[in-house]
Amino acid sequence: MLAGWVLSLVVAAAPAPTSTASGALHEGRPRVRATLVSDVTQVEPGGTFRLGVQLQMARGWYVYWKNPGEAGLASEVVWDVPRVAVGPLTWPAPEVHRSPDGSITSYGYGGEVVLFASARAQPDVQPPLTVVATAEVLVCEVQCIPARLELTRVLGVGPRQADAAGSAALDASTARVPRAPAAAGLRVTVRRTTSFVPGQPFEGELTVERTDGSPEPLARADAFVPERLPGILTVQATPDGTGRLRLWGKAAPDSSPAPPRIAGVVALASGGAVEASAPFELPPGLTPHPAAAHPPLPARMPGLPWMLLLAFLGGVLLNAMPCVFPVLALKAYGFARTVHADHGSVRTHALAYTGGILASLLALAGAVLALRAAGHAVGWGFQFQEPVFVAVLCGVVLLFALNLLGVFEVTPPTHGTESLVAAVDHTHGPLRSVAEGVLAVVLATPCSAPLLGTAVGFAFAASAPVVLAVFSAVGLGLAAPFCALVLVPGLRSRLPRPGAWMERGKQLLGFALLGTGVWLVGILGSLAGVDGVVRLLAFLVVVALAAWSWGAWRRGVVLAGGLVLVLATGWGALRFGTAPAPMAGREAWSDEAVARSLAQGRPVLVDFTADWCLSCKFNERTVLASEQVQSALVRTRTQLLVADWTRRDPAIARRLAAHGRAGVPMYLVYSPARPDQPEVLPELLTLDTVVSALERAAPAPGALGLSSPPR
Repeated sequence: MLAGWVLSLVVAAAPAPTSTASGALHEGRPRVRATLVSDVTQVEPGGTFRLGVQLQMARGWYVYWKNPGEAGLASEVVWDVPRVAVGPLTWPAPEVHRSPDGSITSYGYGGEVVLFASARAQPDVQPPLTVVATAEVLVCEVQCIPARLELTRVLGVGPRQADAAGSAALDASTARVPRAPAAAGLRVTVRRTTSFVPGQPFEGELTVERTDGSPEPLARADAFVPERLPGILTVQATPDGTGRLRLWGKAAPDSSPAPPRIAGVVALASGGAVEASAPFELPPGLTPHPAAAHPPLPARMPGLPWMLLLAFLGGVLLNAMPCVFPVLALKAYGFARTVHADHGSVRTHALAYTGGILASLLALAGAVLALRAAGHAVGWGFQFQEPVFVAVLCGVVLLFALNLLGVFEVTPPTHGTESLVAAVDHTHGPLRSVAEGVLAVVLATPCSAPLLGTAVGFAFAASAPVVLAVFSAVGLGLAAPFCALVLVPGLRSRLPRPGAWMERGKQLLGFALLGTGVWLVGILGSLAGVDGVVRLLAFLVVVALAAWSWGAWRRGVVLAGGLVLVLATGWGALRFGTAPAPMAGREAWSDEAVARSLAQGRPVLVDFTADWCLSCKFNERTVLASEQVQSALVRTRTQLLVADWTRRDPAIARRLAAHGRAGVPMYLVYSPARPDQPEVLPELLTLDTVVSALERAAPAPGALGLSSPPR
């Protein structure tokens, strides 16, 4: 008796279940209201019904779709319903939101939306049925405020009883859900006009047709919203006014070479939307290679002659790419050295250079085929994704540069113009031309010339003989300009004769190759971070020391010792890790960091931000990263601190609340003269707003012990 009385008191004191909740407080008012809706008030055992969370946003505020786009967080709903199986969320067609400058695009819902799912009760479901839903949403206008909304509703169990209000809300949301093309009497096709190569841009075309083959008009703006697509970094679309969309984007570096499915929502001009989920097909005339053994190259394979021509022309155009400039200049120097020699010598150099190019490209093609057979995804220039390869190439480029600068030679030094020319000719024998051909290929592979991407992508999707044929055509095109200059008499006669000027030209080319080395160091820095760059520079110092030692003494024991030293240093130093994510010179926020900078007499700008915040990214790109603001930070000695709220952080949440904010962005400017009264900047920044605030916060000359303006 007493226990029952106590239990009844506990039940009476417990909070009543609520089917509505509000959140995302801004200026004391919630910006989102959630309601748990169902199309029944009583569930039939074994029957189906619908459950949904109705989200109502304040004017100008919105939540995100399952693909939030370039900024934001996808909305989530987690169900807890005993003895009931709840299916995946059904998403109405989203709206497109853009930053003021149009540089950041996101997808979501403003006004009102119902995210719902189908549910099936088990036959043994027991009354009462308690439905619990937890919705986690990010609500954005200028600020972005995360909200966790917990909803509970009790349904009866028995003969099915409809809920009129819930059914109306769910039916209205269902009408906004994209239909399957077949249900709408339509057909969606996606075709690619360029090959799909990991890490490379691609183009394609999406068509929507009626069953009779006529095009279905599409919306004039925002006609395609992509889903999250594995293997694709970005994809965008532009309608042409009929039933076609031009797609373009970039494949992820680690994506499979097999083309993915393009999935998303296509908006129709007549209203409504259809689902787009179609394979990224090859255009007519191209056939993808199977995963198993490749068929032999047919005698008259459709499209192959055209692709070989594109490969040859792409190789020719590679000579004009910046990454090949140093080697091109090196060969220009070689032109003047060889064109006035006898025809046999000229032909030998041309053949040696071409042989070096072809051997390198065929070796690269062999590596591509081996990796592809092992199941790895590869693309043009894939070797530059390996830090050790980049480091070794840096060493090779440095050796070429030191040789040109005269640090070491392979022949004794001579004097006089005639002796100089003879020595240079001997130094640059056929073996040197082979090495120059190899270096040209190595430096060319991270570049993509016009026409080359289509040809190489075609090869990567074809059989082994096609890969070898296309790579050979690229090599012949790369070698063609040099061969033409040295073998065509009319062109040879226009080039200057060798002379004393060659020594200065050779040294200038050495500096050009050192510039190439700087570019390679930058690539390695992006792969392995600052620690990797330090390891590489230590290795290059040893390479330079070995080259200098050989140039100074020219003895076999010195050469052997130098090789051992270089190999040992490389073994110990060229062990690279992954580059850490840099903070671009900014420090992480904490109260201690603020106090430390203020005690030093330095103003502080605190950027409360998050990776998912659209307004934050817009402010960072257009204002905080601008030259004016960066100069003002240096001029006023302001310390920039970043409070990253991408993941939950109670300290950041408390600081936001202390200034009446529930979300990011928020910007605080602290002055050493007023350490307890930071200036709160507007949520949308301007250059003048930030620069003026920094200048107000900077201590005046003579203040805080400063006798002159800070530098």
